[in-house]
Amino acid sequence: MTRAKQPKPRMSFSHLLKRLFGWAVFIIIFALLGYATILFGGKWVVDDEKMVLDATTTIETADGDVIGELYQENRVPVDLGDLPEHVKNAFIAIEDRRFYEHAGVDLKSVMRAVFRDIIAMEKVEGASTITQQLAKNLFLYNDKTWLRKTKEAMAAIYLERKLTKNEILELYINQMYFGHNIYGIERASQTFFSKHAHELTVAEGALLAGLAKSPNGYSPIDHPKKALKRRNIVLQAMEESGMLSTEKRLQEQGKTLGLDLKKKEMPTWAASYTDLAIKEAAEQNNLSINVLKRGGYRIVVNMDEQIQKIAYEQFQDDAYFPGNTEGVEGAFVMMDQASGNVVAAIGGRNYELGDLNRLTVSRQPGSTIKPLAVYGPALMRESYHPYSLLVDQKLDYDGYTAKNYDDEYAGTITLYDALVQSKNAATVWLLDEIGVSYAKKFLKQMHINIPDQGLAMALGGLSEGLTPMEVLTGYRTFAHAGKAIKPQTIDRIYDRDGALIFQANPEETDVFSPQVAWTMTKMLERAVEEGTAQFGDYGKALAGKTGSTQHPLAKGNVKDAWFAGFTPDFVTALWIGYDRSDREHYLLGGSEYPTKLTKAILREVDKRKKLTAAFEKPDDVADVPSPIELPKITNLKASYTFGGFSLVKGKLSWTGGDDDRIVYRVYRETADIDERVGEVKGETEFTLDNVHLFQSDRYYVVPYDPLTQMEGERSETVELSWS
Repeated sequence: MTRAKQPKPRMSFSHLLKRLFGWAVFIIIFALLGYATILFGGKWVVDDEKMVLDATTTIETADGDVIGELYQENRVPVDLGDLPEHVKNAFIAIEDRRFYEHAGVDLKSVMRAVFRDIIAMEKVEGASTITQQLAKNLFLYNDKTWLRKTKEAMAAIYLERKLTKNEILELYINQMYFGHNIYGIERASQTFFSKHAHELTVAEGALLAGLAKSPNGYSPIDHPKKALKRRNIVLQAMEESGMLSTEKRLQEQGKTLGLDLKKKEMPTWAASYTDLAIKEAAEQNNLSINVLKRGGYRIVVNMDEQIQKIAYEQFQDDAYFPGNTEGVEGAFVMMDQASGNVVAAIGGRNYELGDLNRLTVSRQPGSTIKPLAVYGPALMRESYHPYSLLVDQKLDYDGYTAKNYDDEYAGTITLYDALVQSKNAATVWLLDEIGVSYAKKFLKQMHINIPDQGLAMALGGLSEGLTPMEVLTGYRTFAHAGKAIKPQTIDRIYDRDGALIFQANPEETDVFSPQVAWTMTKMLERAVEEGTAQFGDYGKALAGKTGSTQHPLAKGNVKDAWFAGFTPDFVTALWIGYDRSDREHYLLGGSEYPTKLTKAILREVDKRKKLTAAFEKPDDVADVPSPIELPKITNLKASYTFGGFSLVKGKLSWTGGDDDRIVYRVYRETADIDERVGEVKGETEFTLDNVHLFQSDRYYVVPYDPLTQMEGERSETVELSWS
């Protein structure tokens, strides 16, 4: 038996009112919550960090020439107040005519867009204000979803509450993408019209404003016809908005695009210097490359454009880079000796940013280290002077033996000649005498820190080597009264607001005394005139030292070749070699090549800048006499003379040297020890007093060096006899 359905009890009117009231309250609360979320929730969408726009960092010379740029987004922000009114009006007219009236979201535009979307049954029209576009570009993905639009509105309302209208418009125009990897109106103006944004005309401003909708689609470079049509639409919108008269609109629409495309490329000859400055900014100013790409800094460097170009051009000459195969590389750096400013830097023959900068790569320095690690420190001791005698012999030092390059040894040699002739054996002997730890103290004061403890250090046999920058730092001590200074590529740094945040003021360190610096200068000048650095041609003052290292795998060939030197004006360091050293890569020449290349650079610099002709001795130091070359005495003759207090005298004459500083010692042979009867300086005659007319005596002459206090080779013996 089926039970009949019972009718549902009817809801009472009072119960219905309660339910309706509950729903109404819920809807109101939900609406209020939604409104509050939209009104105040924008702070969770807005990221304050993203409102600080990436800006291009420029690296420029003191003359304002930009030699390098770093950016993540190629942008140069400008102040809204610097832009012409018609430029601002162009963006407002085409993108958001009610910009100054709404509070971030334009409800009229929203309703119109929704209506058209419903009619089309798809999303066909946007209703974004400038503030919403800014919010979308800074904080949201570029998808067309209602959730994104909600976030966009929330962020826009928040921005309107936080910023002024002008601040929003300034941020919008600066963040805008204009195609071709260009961000912001200033960089766009420079790219399309080769002028600053504050110089834009009405038509030019309208063209740029038209790119907001589709920077690639309306590109005046790729699609000039579309760009022209779009520009005219913007001009029409400006008229409709009351920002432009009909007459002015027609006048501006009649103009061509007026592009002035001057492709801006950073000079290839400056790339090495730019990289060096970037590294210095990171190491000394804690500005990493990522910070520089976003920070909009202005870095003013010490480059001398003329010298930089000269060095780069000379580096293109293959004659200075001898190798058994292609790929011989080089590195060169020049520093103003007075200030420490790096005026030129070449990190490779065809260096591009991102390549290996060979100025910062450690190499075996060869003999260029001798003045720094051995001779300079030795002269700081009172027991050594330029004419101190060193042992020049092939000696064993607990298993280590230094050989001269020609395998010839003088036995003893002056410190002066050992340096000029680059004698390895004498140099190692001298380092052993003064001590490695003692020598390294001076290297440390030159900002050269090496872990090596062995005597091989004297010849550049280092575990890690030295960079050209370190060699440069060391040689500056000789050029500048014994004081070291770190080379500086950066003079000053400004932040994006133009505030000076760094001004170079490098400190000097006392390394050698002024006397030692001058002594080393004179000896190294002699090395250029007639020593190992005499190759090449440069007619003015130059002091320096060569260096080369033997290839470990290609016997008899060179691995690294160096010249380090200085003029009264500049200090230089130059290296050539291969990046990779193996059996298939070796140099076919040695240090004569970097020496000749350095002199070629100096010759060209001298043509433009008239370099100082001679080193000037400081007032508070003693001069360094040049070496005396003792002659072989010939044509020794003996004769009698008559007259004077002694009726009979003897006279010796001979042929000697041209140096007036030579002392000639006269000896008389005896049965026991020969007697020195006298000496003359700079003369080739000697008078013998108290001689016996009927007695025969035998005499000889020996040249004597008053600098080294050493005698030379004795002459033949001559007999003074009446018969």
